[in-house]
Amino acid sequence: MSWTFLYLMVFLKLPIIALLYLVWWAVHQSPEQPDQDGGDDDGGSKKPRHPRPPLRPLPRRGPHHGAVPPAAPSRVRAVALRGQRATR
Repeated sequence: MSWTFLYLMVFLKLPIIALLYLVWWAVHQSPEQPDQDGGDDDGGSKKPRHPRPPLRPLPRRGPHHGAVPPAAPSRVRAVALRGQRATR
């Protein structure tokens, strides 16, 4: 019983203590100072100097190279007589 109590009360609290220390350390850090040399750095808002060339079109799938397409099927209409129901 004593080892279980020790494990639950001490060893499981170590990650919580480490997290609190990490937060304390992050809060007390000094902010980064930007470069004062007035460089050409704009933070990435400019377009690239040499844009990428457009992608070439991908080849079409299937038999599209000179094959004659099949003819459309003939249309058939079912004519129902007036007053009669179509039976299936």
